[in-house]
Amino acid sequence: MNLTRITLSALLITISAIQYGCGTRLGPAPVVDRSVGASFEPVAPGYYRIKRGDTLLRIALDHGQSHRELAEWNNISDPNVIEVGQVIRVEPTKSSKPMTSRAEVKQEKSLEKKSANTAQSEKLSSEKPIQEKSKQDLATDTGIRLSWPSKGDVVERFDEGKNKGIGIAGKSGDPIQSAADGKVVYAGNSLRGYGNLVIVKHDNTYLTAYAHNRALLVKEGDLVKKSQKIAEMGDTDSDRVKLHFELRKNGKPVDPSAYLP
Repeated sequence: MNLTRITLSALLITISAIQYGCGTRLGPAPVVDRSVGASFEPVAPGYYRIKRGDTLLRIALDHGQSHRELAEWNNISDPNVIEVGQVIRVEPTKSSKPMTSRAEVKQEKSLEKKSANTAQSEKLSSEKPIQEKSKQDLATDTGIRLSWPSKGDVVERFDEGKNKGIGIAGKSGDPIQSAADGKVVYAGNSLRGYGNLVIVKHDNTYLTAYAHNRALLVKEGDLVKKSQKIAEMGDTDSDRVKLHFELRKNGKPVDPSAYLP
């Protein structure tokens, strides 16, 4: 009788061990971040190493590029799938320069003509004493002149550490206009904190971003003119109706107020 009890107990223990072992093998495999504890070397100029929390769109904005161009330059088939620790190119090479449409060629010639006229004006104005130059003259010298994207009051000022742009108040549905000629490189709501967002690239140096819109009136790839309506003001991903407007120079946020009339 005692032997039977001992044998039965051993059998139950064996069955429990088998069940536990099977349960462990059939359970979900843990997701491992292979970059944890890894020692990475600095990346070369023009490249960026992906960190936890990054998205291709955020990386593109921070480097003044189009997220689709980044995907093309790095052979990324799915922009939503990038790996922590992965090194990607964030500046174009001569061979990776995207094809230019006929409309873009026409616009590029127009911009070159404007640049030539601006250069001539700057040459003439350089003969004046520097103290006679206005704030707007200095803004022109930096390379781009913007128009106001909305007619409301500025309720939030630029602060590089806290606010990467300015906030312009208004009511829902107010028109949002492109601040300069350019190409729409993003129109959507995938960037956290920006709501419905439009990003316009003006040249290889400058791009502008228009956030929290109620509606977007353009799509990626569209060529837009200065003061063209591109969106309607709203409060998506915001606690109030407003336009959050950013100017990026080589991906770095700069105060748009210095470039506005």
